[in-house]
Amino acid sequence: MRAVKLSAPMAAWSGAAWPLAPLRLTILALLLALLMYLSTAGSIVAVWNSSNTFAHGYTILPISLWLIWMQRDTLASVPLAPFWPALAPLAACGGLWLLADLGDVQVTRQYAFVAMLPLAVLAMLGAQLVRALAFPLCFLLLAVPFGDAFIDPLIGVTADFTVAALRLTGIPVLREGTFFSIPSGSWSVVEACSGVRYLIASVTLGCLYAHLMVRSFWRRVAFVAASIVVPVLANGVRAYLIVMIGHLSGMKLAVGVDHLIYGWVFFGLVMFLLHWIASVWREAPAAVAQRRPAAAAPSAGQFYAAALTLLVCIGVWPAYAAYLRAHESTPAAVEFSGYAPVWRSGARFADWSPAYPPASAELRRFYRSGAQTVGLTLLYYRQQTRDSKVISSSNHLVGELDPAWRVLHSGAREEAAPGGALALRETAVVGPTGRMLIWHWYWMDGRFTGNEYIGKLLHIRSKLRHGVDDGAVLMLYAPYDEKPEQARAALRAFLADNLAGLAGTLAEKRKPAAIPPQ
Repeated sequence: MRAVKLSAPMAAWSGAAWPLAPLRLTILALLLALLMYLSTAGSIVAVWNSSNTFAHGYTILPISLWLIWMQRDTLASVPLAPFWPALAPLAACGGLWLLADLGDVQVTRQYAFVAMLPLAVLAMLGAQLVRALAFPLCFLLLAVPFGDAFIDPLIGVTADFTVAALRLTGIPVLREGTFFSIPSGSWSVVEACSGVRYLIASVTLGCLYAHLMVRSFWRRVAFVAASIVVPVLANGVRAYLIVMIGHLSGMKLAVGVDHLIYGWVFFGLVMFLLHWIASVWREAPAAVAQRRPAAAAPSAGQFYAAALTLLVCIGVWPAYAAYLRAHESTPAAVEFSGYAPVWRSGARFADWSPAYPPASAELRRFYRSGAQTVGLTLLYYRQQTRDSKVISSSNHLVGELDPAWRVLHSGAREEAAPGGALALRETAVVGPTGRMLIWHWYWMDGRFTGNEYIGKLLHIRSKLRHGVDDGAVLMLYAPYDEKPEQARAALRAFLADNLAGLAGTLAEKRKPAAIPPQ
């Protein structure tokens, strides 16, 4: 049997007076923290299971553990000691988790939880150890399934690149939003074409390559930047080549399963290129500086106190969240049967419905005033859940698989309205009945806003101040032929006559719950 020589600090923990080593105590504290935030950890795994885009998350923890194991000889000489200042950022992450839980912002909740893990190691074992393990511990953050926010911008970039490349090739293109037609056929850039999978996989591998193969700071930064830029540009080239293959083959190739095969083969070539760049930049491992051992090993009581304080600092937030949920009241049902706008009821001019989850109450009406016609869809949500809430990345005006309607363009807008400027989002869509302009915005905590992030903050404030989470999304839409200004004029007129009434009706529906005693 091979003899193992313990360093001075570790030897101090090997005696019979203290049978449990600080490393084991830290692992125990991390496991207890995992149990406290089991629902958050489970939500991360659920996304890994449900989306191929984030399936790489299963590899992050094994890679981090392997990187730590590879440094075991170096770590043996690092003195261990509790680092009390780490409790401050740890508590900040817990508070952020609580706010994200109140607002049901899943990705923020997940990042706050994962960030607690390296901070817990820092609090228990000290800055010297965490400095040596900075990359493996920070690499855990890549396990959080984040990237959906980039899908729409990447779709736009891919469509712009493809259309520009086709025109440079001499092929005429007629474009409407992310849909475009060329003489041989029609194409659309959808979520699967955005390249977000390539980007996430590239960044993950790029960070790992930069850590393993590159030593200088600026070369690492340059390589990670390349792992972001290269797949975005490469995805545009991939989309262009697929369209060209379809065009030159008379729409016989690259229009079915082979479409995906060409894409992944191209992505493999891009990853090979990045790996080759990393091998060219590869540098010899830097010499590891010998650290001085601690003057005196911390006592058992210090590690016990650190572990206890750590668990309190981590556990208070889910406990308080559970307390708030236990004291939530059950408000009455809400309905809009009594709402009467200034305009008269009009004929239905479009068979369109947003891709939103079922609401607690809804209002879907068509109105007219003279020659102007508008449609109003109001979805009111009470006691929101992860599957049914006002603001969510899965809520869309037009679903990706909608066979009838498609989005032409969308952007933020500000309109003059009674009581001040109204921030909203304008979206042009086209469907079986023609073109339609949609204005939509949110009502949260008694205020209108067109910004989803502000809406989430107002949602959190409402739960903290009033004990309710009522919110609504309002969608106002009107048809137009060629110029959207025709629809804008009708929408402005309706807002001028009815926005104050809508605000008053919504305010009446919100019934504050009993705020739990503090």
